[in-house]
Amino acid sequence: MALPIQTQAKIWTSVAAVTGVILWFLGDVLLPFVLAGAIAYCLDPLADRLERVGLGRIVAVVVISAAFLLIVSVGILLVLPTLVNQSVALINALPEYVGMFRNFLIERFPGAVQEGSTAHNALASVADTLKTKGAALLNTALTSAMSLVNVIVLIVIVPVVTFYLLIDWDAMTARIDDLLPRDHAPTIRKIMAEMDQTLAGFIRGQGTVCLILGTYYAGALMVAGLNFGLLIGAVAGLISFIPYVGSLVGGALAIGVAIVQFWDTPAMIVVIAAIFFSGQMLEGNYLTPKLVGGSVGLHPVWLLLALSVFGALFGFVGMLIAVPVSALIGVLVRFSVRKYLSGRLYLGLEAEKDKTTTSKAPDAAE
Repeated sequence: MALPIQTQAKIWTSVAAVTGVILWFLGDVLLPFVLAGAIAYCLDPLADRLERVGLGRIVAVVVISAAFLLIVSVGILLVLPTLVNQSVALINALPEYVGMFRNFLIERFPGAVQEGSTAHNALASVADTLKTKGAALLNTALTSAMSLVNVIVLIVIVPVVTFYLLIDWDAMTARIDDLLPRDHAPTIRKIMAEMDQTLAGFIRGQGTVCLILGTYYAGALMVAGLNFGLLIGAVAGLISFIPYVGSLVGGALAIGVAIVQFWDTPAMIVVIAAIFFSGQMLEGNYLTPKLVGGSVGLHPVWLLLALSVFGALFGFVGMLIAVPVSALIGVLVRFSVRKYLSGRLYLGLEAEKDKTTTSKAPDAAE
């Protein structure tokens, strides 16, 4: 006999509360394991494919791990130093860029930015703030990042945990399936399948989209000769998982830098704008439909809210789990809505009577 619904609700609420408390107090400690779990989840389908072509599970995981570590190592050695250098240079150059933009406005719109006006004072304040606080802000951000993602985590813990998770992934999922409550196992499996489809569509698909767009933006901007092109392209690609935000933020940065850099060559400003316009067209018309599809069901506002809430509650770990957890919550919300629309609370007693009458109709005919 199944437990009463009230008892079940108390049990699962307690489990959720305990999980939240663990994340709250052990967020930094769990960081490498969260990263490893996310990487293992993304790489598991590749391991399954290698198994289907004849490789053993351990051999497949070794091949995947070696290739993944090689790619990450090359990226850290070749790309990361350039990104850091460009970040420092951009922070140092921002006050000068703001000053040049102010001079441009004074030259073109002298009445709007005259001495003592609100716009003039605001721009001067921005330039002074960037000059005094920009370097300190960058240094704090880099120090904080290095305290969270240190060398030991990157080089030792995450690869090792990912390796073991990949080897035992199928066994772990089977074990979890065996532990499901028998009365609710079919429903839970159905929900989990929908969650897997949503996560796979978003994390794997949207991650590929971000990688392609970041590579395209960075490469195109560097070929065009834009200052800080690699940094701007990487930022635009990284935040492209929020529709339109990546292209808007990256485009604003790139065009702002281009206006200052290519002041005497307006055609180059048009070229920089065209790069982001073409990237947006590529994303909307080909990449997202092909790689992500329309079944993910994650609204941009929902993503922003999840990132803000989880980041405020659980810090950097919260930022990492915000997207997958919001996807899972979205699946549960849609499941609850379907149950509500087919239940008595929504249909009312009359609909329940109609169902009863319909079910008895064949008996009456007999």
